[in-house]
Order: sequence, then structure tokens, then C-alpha cells
Amino acid sequence: MTQKVAVVGAGKIGEALLSGMIRGGWSPSRLLASARRPERAEKLRVRYGVECVSASEAAKAADTLIITVKPQDMAGVMDELAADVPAGRLVISGAAGIPTTFFEERLTAGTPVVRVMTNTPALVDQGMSVLSAGRDAGETHLARAEEIFGGVGKTLRVPESQQDAATALSGSGPAYLFYLVEAMTDAGILLGLPRDKAHELIVQATIGAATMLRDSGEHPVTLRENVTSPAGTTINAIRELENHGVRAALLAAIEAARDRSRELASGRG
Repeated sequence: MTQKVAVVGAGKIGEALLSGMIRGGWSPSRLLASARRPERAEKLRVRYGVECVSASEAAKAADTLIITVKPQDMAGVMDELAADVPAGRLVISGAAGIPTTFFEERLTAGTPVVRVMTNTPALVDQGMSVLSAGRDAGETHLARAEEIFGGVGKTLRVPESQQDAATALSGSGPAYLFYLVEAMTDAGILLGLPRDKAHELIVQATIGAATMLRDSGEHPVTLRENVTSPAGTTINAIRELENHGVRAALLAAIEAARDRSRELASGRG
């Protein structure tokens, strides 16, 4: 590998990318990081052996620039580094809701931009990263983004018009699952189990169910029906979930997340 990659905004996701690339064989000497707080930059330098520089210096030195700052901070970061990004440099955005046109309007004409929405399981190499090419990004640029984000999980290409939906479903998805696990743990406590035992039961059930979804090839309806005996415990629970509108609530919640992603894209932060 001869390319140099810089991560601007090296928070949790940015750090996950750095560590994943190093585990995947990238030399720390080929990586740069940019963090606002000096103590954060020093931690990354000590932990991974990467050089920490300003956003502007990263833009000048890197062949690929990954920007993982919060959406509301993106305009300020782009004001700082846009003039230092040559047209041939690949810019990858990891900010929710911000379209590739936001960057294309601020960068030199012809600069390739790839939009990526990943999620927090990237921290344990189980992320899902959704990629979309901007106007000037081609197969080579998408493949480079896949090489980087593939180190922390799976990747999937979609048209950019589907990014807000992917953000609502996958980017925010782990939070919905954590919410359900929290509620189910509380239910276990209500039924008389100690919190630690209720938590362990639900976490393992979640891991097992997810593995079955991934590996069995079965539709989730089939897997659910396999657990649902006539007049049994599970069907009684499912009836209550339906009576309380849990399915409709999930649909509405994910739709609301999609709408918020669109608001971020329009600048209504």
C-alpha cells in the first residue's frame, strides 16, 4: 500500500477506522489523524502510532481524506480545509444527512466524493457501511472506500437517493436494538430475575437470533414462526406486541429518523 489516508474528526468512528485499517495491514506511517482536542490527538498517537496533524495539513498530505465530524460541524471544517484539497484527492464523508453536492460545491471541480454511512458496531468490526458515489467518483473510488470500511464490517453500495433511508435503518439501527434489549431486561426484572441474569439472557438471545438471521437463509417470519407454538407463550407475547402497536411504532420511528436525515441535508440542523 502506498496511499496515505487521513481521518479528520477522529472520534469513536474515526478511531474505529484507524484501528481497523491497522489490523488489516495498513502501516501507521500511511495514516494521519486530525482531532480538535490536543489530548485526543495525543491519545491516538500513543495508541496507534499515527501522526496527528491539523485538518488543513491532512488535506494537503493525504491521497484519501475521510471526514467523520458531526453534521453541524461540517461547514466549519470544510471552510478550513477545502482550499487545500486538490481535484484528484478522494474525499469520503461519514456525516449523516449531508449530500455529496455539499462537498462538490466547496471543492475544486472534479474532486471525487463518496458518501458513507456507517454505524457504531464498527467499533467491534461488525459495522454496516453504506456507500454512494458523488458526481465525479467512479469504480476506483468506491473500491477504495470499500477497502477502508471493509476493515470494520460489511459494505453495501446504494444510490445516494437511498442514503437517508439507509441512515434511518442501519445508521440508527443499533440504537433501536439497544432500546429493545433495555426494555426486555426491565421485563425480566419485573418477572423476578436479577438484572445481571436478565441482561445475560437477552444479550445471548439477541446474538443467537442475529446469527440465525445471517446464516440460516430463512425469512424472519419463518424463524419467528418456528418459535411460535399454537396456544403457547410466544404467540401470547406476539399478540400483546400487536395490540400495543409495536410494529406501527417501529415504522413511524424509522420514518422519523429518515425525515431528520433529510432535514440535516437541507441545512435545518
